[in-house]
Amino acid sequence: MRLDKFLCETLGASRKEATRIIKSGTVTVDGVKTKVTSVKVTDDSTVEWDGRELKFHGPRYIMLFKPDGYVCSHEDSTHPSALSLLDEVNLEKLHFAGRLDVDTTGLVLITDDGQWSHKITSPKRKCAKTYRVWLADPIGADYAEKLEAGIQLKSEKDLTMPAVMEIVDEEEHELLLTIHEGKYHQVKRMFAALGNKVEGLHRAQIGGLGLDYSLEPGEYRYLTEEEVEAVFGE
Repeated sequence: MRLDKFLCETLGASRKEATRIIKSGTVTVDGVKTKVTSVKVTDDSTVEWDGRELKFHGPRYIMLFKPDGYVCSHEDSTHPSALSLLDEVNLEKLHFAGRLDVDTTGLVLITDDGQWSHKITSPKRKCAKTYRVWLADPIGADYAEKLEAGIQLKSEKDLTMPAVMEIVDEEEHELLLTIHEGKYHQVKRMFAALGNKVEGLHRAQIGGLGLDYSLEPGEYRYLTEEEVEAVFGE
């Protein structure tokens, strides 16, 4: 493959843009700087642009530790997109496999595989999501029973699906909640319906995949093949 075509494929650049990049002298092939657009690139070649290695990507599956203050959308007039935390090419091709509110932290999955993300977000698949929740007021003795039975949310026709609650720290009003759907502001609305208020919310797990806490808030990594499938396990 010609070098200019390789840049088009890996950077999502036009042929004109690829030519300009190569002519700028910022591209090396196997450690040798070149300004020749027709240089041949093979599967064994190492191509770098400004010191960054470029590679073809298959489907991308990314785990992000989302910090507070970022939105799970491509554009927002008030807050930065969580995609801005990724040092990746072709960001416009990526999307969120389930969103978090701007003030919610934790596990976010990002991909360019639409079928994979649909399996995670489709209500029919009932993919479990576990949240760490901090409440303003004490945890009610009847919360677990009511959450298991389903909560009637304002402006919703049906009860929420059965949810599982586990108390973590009663004094700190901290608990784990596992739900199997993803209605708008669902966890906050569920506890509001119980007469309480969520003061802190953190997603710890999606399906069988937990957040990698070796990551700091704002950091990310690619999923392993096993983790890509583990999302659908319990």
